[in-house]
Amino acid sequence: MSEWLTKTLTLNTGAEVPVIGLGVFASRDPVEQAKATPWILTALQAGYRHIDTAWIYGTEKPVGDAIKASGIPREELFVTTKLPWNHGKRVQSSIDQSLKNAGLDYFDLYLMHWPHCVVYDENDARPRHPDGQIKLDETGSFNDTWAEMEKVLASGKAKAIGVSNFSIKTMEELFKTAKVTPAMLQVEMHPYLAQNELLAYCKEKGIVVTAYAPTGSYLTVREDPTVCEIAKRYGATPIILSWHVDRDVVVVPKSADARRQKENCQESILDLSEADVQIINALNRNQRVCNKPDEFEKVWGWSMERLGWAEFM
Repeated sequence: MSEWLTKTLTLNTGAEVPVIGLGVFASRDPVEQAKATPWILTALQAGYRHIDTAWIYGTEKPVGDAIKASGIPREELFVTTKLPWNHGKRVQSSIDQSLKNAGLDYFDLYLMHWPHCVVYDENDARPRHPDGQIKLDETGSFNDTWAEMEKVLASGKAKAIGVSNFSIKTMEELFKTAKVTPAMLQVEMHPYLAQNELLAYCKEKGIVVTAYAPTGSYLTVREDPTVCEIAKRYGATPIILSWHVDRDVVVVPKSADARRQKENCQESILDLSEADVQIINALNRNQRVCNKPDEFEKVWGWSMERLGWAEFM
């Protein structure tokens, strides 16, 4: 089996997480979400053992269906899902619903998807005011939600808990009340958004980082002249994923294409020199692919400053 599929990092719980996983965001279209099972199954058949989903992705059921169809023992898999931003006050019922959706007894990792809380509307996960702004629920805080996440951990319904889209600023706020240190932080990360300070912060705290949008695909980071030159010297193409792994970062690229799924993990992990890692680190532009500010200069209802993203474009 490919080195990509057997290499792991150790969480602060002692559990091992495969360094490459399959991100299973499909689209906001329920029809497309329902079609995800076949391409999740091809990834499992190709050797992937780490699947990254979320309640708001609408793909928890397709993940469960693919796992069942694969015949792979549950204990050989690492499955992550995420608490949606509109379930901050219904964490216990939300984890139960996610488990039911996936047909699983537990998740290996349960993440708070966003630090902010959106008003609960059973018919709309993204409710908006008449002017188009997201309806926020300001009556609680992510500290309160984290306390409920800690109860999920204690129940055994999740083997580890963590956060997503947090910054050093919001992590520091979380630590004021947290009894359990997050096992994982999942954020957008690629050479144009290297997040060097955040990564160093997490390593100091013993928190593993997962990169979503790890290749910065929409920015064509893979075609960056510096990236291409380094790849040429090593005679290989998965140079960006190797850069992540050399920095002890987990990656969850999304691909519904069986060929691309195999390409992402069939090569050996490159042992990049420290000099080359630093060269790629220096490509950082603080440039985001995902979740950019909207016409209100906010990201899903929060300002960049409130998110702790003020330095990012």
